[in-house]
Amino acid sequence: MLKKAIAGLLAATLTVGSLAACGSAPASKGTEAKTEAQSKDPGQNQSQEQSQDQTREQNEEPLKIQMTVRLFDQVPDMNNTYWQEYQKRTNTELKVEWIPDGDYTTKLNLILASKQIPEVLVANLSKNLNDPSFINAVQNGAFWDLTDVLGDFSNYPNLRDKVAPEAWETSRINGRIYGIPQSVPKVQGAPIIREDLVKAAGMEMPNTMDELLDVLEAVVEKNPNMVGLVSKQDVFLGGSGGLASAFGVDDPYYNEEGGLVYQKLTPGFTDYVEWMREAYERGILSKEFSVMKPTQATEMFQSGSAVTMINESGRWCYPFTKTLEKKNPDAVAQFVPLLEGKEGCYAVDAGTGVIDSMFISKAVPEEKMLKILDYFEKTTTEEFYDLTTYGVEGVHYNVVNGEKVMTELRDQEMGSSAPWQVLPLMYNPFMKIDSTAAPEEYNQAQRELFDSYGYLEKARTNPFYIATSQKWINVWPKYSQDWAAKGVQAVTGQISMDDYRAYVDELNAKPEMKEAYQEFAASYKAVVSE
Repeated sequence: MLKKAIAGLLAATLTVGSLAACGSAPASKGTEAKTEAQSKDPGQNQSQEQSQDQTREQNEEPLKIQMTVRLFDQVPDMNNTYWQEYQKRTNTELKVEWIPDGDYTTKLNLILASKQIPEVLVANLSKNLNDPSFINAVQNGAFWDLTDVLGDFSNYPNLRDKVAPEAWETSRINGRIYGIPQSVPKVQGAPIIREDLVKAAGMEMPNTMDELLDVLEAVVEKNPNMVGLVSKQDVFLGGSGGLASAFGVDDPYYNEEGGLVYQKLTPGFTDYVEWMREAYERGILSKEFSVMKPTQATEMFQSGSAVTMINESGRWCYPFTKTLEKKNPDAVAQFVPLLEGKEGCYAVDAGTGVIDSMFISKAVPEEKMLKILDYFEKTTTEEFYDLTTYGVEGVHYNVVNGEKVMTELRDQEMGSSAPWQVLPLMYNPFMKIDSTAAPEEYNQAQRELFDSYGYLEKARTNPFYIATSQKWINVWPKYSQDWAAKGVQAVTGQISMDDYRAYVDELNAKPEMKEAYQEFAASYKAVVSE
């Protein structure tokens, strides 16, 4: 089943079925044409090609690249062993501006306003590609249009074959390629729960959304100092950790005029709000859910103060378990089984396999732009996936009995994800399930468990990872904060669910919203029908 699931993910094309309801470019100096025989057999003469590439690069000056990227942990020391080795292998000198993720959108807008755009600028698909300032920058020619440069990808086979399925379709802007997609698993994880506490409360692991409430209530009753559920993101303006998907929000929902209604303003999302309200009433959902910061949610879970956390990747199950074991030797942090909600719908939200895109400033000369594309092509390989994940053998890990065992220097020099931010990265559907700290046997078991639950098979792609609307970009900021406030009031009982539904109906009835929904529908159908 596991091999079948991986093959399906890697071979998938963007079809209506995969989104169903619950029921010739110029070559740079560093790019060499492949012979016909090599095209038929990409592995032929690979070692010889690599040797030639290395010799040529040793005779070339390092490519200096200025980047601005997102940061999810400490600012790395670019002079340490890892980063020196990375730049040596890529023959680059990277000047990276690391911006904490929580501040990135603000910083991005300042960069665009100043028009002092770095040579490579990262933008997040869900946060930035529907942002007016960013779209305007694209339309005003701030970045290279790479569509014709990439062409049929014959000069860029790694970028063609080793990114996420459909990445080049779902990351386009107005039908054109401006950014190089950065890979991330389509399904990044599931709610993480204290499995040991579930068993200690005499309960079985939940299989439905209703059972999850019952299980969490039982655990909290037995452990009154604990909170049942915390989230690493704002549950309204951020993500639901897949929970909303159990209520059908990944099914395209059209209004009477045929417009594609924004996911969070659909009846399915309202059902999710009502579920959250019940969780709050039963003392399960943290009372501070609306103001909790990501670091607070993480600290509560790994300190043993929370039973379940959402919006965290599955690779943290092993580190969380090891931290919790220091207080409780029996502690086990594990993702929950796939939870069923509305008939045929499950608590798993699938993305497009692209988290960010890397845009090249139009101020970069064409010759250098092509060299940057060669850098992207070179690093979208298994070699660089392994390097950015594990580091250098003998320094960041040692091979013991055939397994990679991380050293302390690995986390000190590489952090949790910084190396992944400066390259497109080869697609791996289990990237956010595997833990570098865990033995290979543990990671393999986690992969098999995750697959056996059906997370990969039953995930549906959120339509709004694909659909775009210029009208929405201009309209939604006027209402988003007020809508989120109404949602919090509904969850906490300050207003009734009928009041919340009436407010959503009022928003959906606005002419400007209906116009945006028509644009959403047109853009979504254009991609799905291709």
